[in-house]
Amino acid sequence: MLDIKYIKENPEEVIARLAKKGKDGKNDIEMILSLDAQRREIIGEVEQLKAKQNQTNKLIPQYKKEGKDVSAIFAEMKELGAKIKADDEKLKEVETQLTSFMLGLPNLPDDDLLPGGKENNEPLRYYGEPRKFDFEFKNHVDLCTDLELIDYKRGAKLSGNGFWIYSGLGARLEWALLNYFIDFHTGNNYQLMLVPHMLGYECGLTAGQFPKFQDEVYWMETAEDERRRFMLPTAETALVSLHRDEILTEADLPKKYISYTPCFRREAGSYRADERGMVRGHQFNKVEMVQYTLPEKSDEAFEELVANAEGLVKGLGFHFRTVKLAAEDCSASMARTYDIEINIPSMNGYKEVSSVSNARDYQARRGMMRVKREGGKTEFLHTLNGSGLATSRIFPALVEQNQNADGSVTVPEVLRKYIGLDVIKK
Repeated sequence: MLDIKYIKENPEEVIARLAKKGKDGKNDIEMILSLDAQRREIIGEVEQLKAKQNQTNKLIPQYKKEGKDVSAIFAEMKELGAKIKADDEKLKEVETQLTSFMLGLPNLPDDDLLPGGKENNEPLRYYGEPRKFDFEFKNHVDLCTDLELIDYKRGAKLSGNGFWIYSGLGARLEWALLNYFIDFHTGNNYQLMLVPHMLGYECGLTAGQFPKFQDEVYWMETAEDERRRFMLPTAETALVSLHRDEILTEADLPKKYISYTPCFRREAGSYRADERGMVRGHQFNKVEMVQYTLPEKSDEAFEELVANAEGLVKGLGFHFRTVKLAAEDCSASMARTYDIEINIPSMNGYKEVSSVSNARDYQARRGMMRVKREGGKTEFLHTLNGSGLATSRIFPALVEQNQNADGSVTVPEVLRKYIGLDVIKK
């Protein structure tokens, strides 16, 4: 959520920065300023009425002592009470509308981001060279099927399109990837957290995914008296709520967390003709990084997360590029995002395997997550997150880039201690 004080002091700037994200925010900002003015006016009126009510109330004992008729005072007190009640109801309505508009605003993009969408994304650096084949290479679907790593047909039989089963060595290879990711992060002093896969609404609200995208998750059917829950779309949704409604100290920060979870997405399935197999599914595995940090350490934390994601991909031996996203291509709750994109040969291009993002204080404001400075001042902290990594595109890239002419797949050296094999073959 944005800082309403900043909006009031810089309305034109806020409108201009929202426009970089493709959001015409003029009407929303005008409505927010109007509702805030109404809110302050009603609060002022209520305070005056309550002050008058207190003054009038003090006259009752005096009038009774003097033997005066207090019926007029009681009538006035009743009238004041009715006005206060009406104003309180009006205030609640105005505050509800104001909160709704505030929650609907996306985060402001950082000043150095280009406006627009994917067409303005900026590749920052490249690592390695694309694999060149001296034989007719196979796509990952055929490789995984021939080597019996993935069972697509039975996955669809169990759950429908957009689901698959890791089978035999495929399951071991997937588990090897996850172990490699986790060992890398814990070696860098990130705390491993195993979080619930079903979350309450407040988690989606804090992360910035709700209310706008609340229909894009899988909701659980529950009894009327039971808390409503949804299946997490990413572990970020859980990790950024760990310190919701808490005040941390400077000494507590930074907090560095990772979590392995399956992720559940409704928008998956046959998204594009070339995104076959496990490239886009309704359920996939991911290790997520999250940091809570002091505002002045935010940029440093962002570069650390980017370096971690790049380091993981380098360790697997992949050619990749790091891309700075334009404002409109960043998600609604993020101020800046870098994508790590790898080459999947059969797809003739790059596919994102990690997004590293800085939310600044946007999520902290939604979740009331603050830090108390040594001098006593309390302010909102910053939150950041990054994929570290998701396997649903790493796995296809791994088998395609490491395939051999005989149809076998060479296991990257960093994974061999986990799977116990150098080569996967029939």
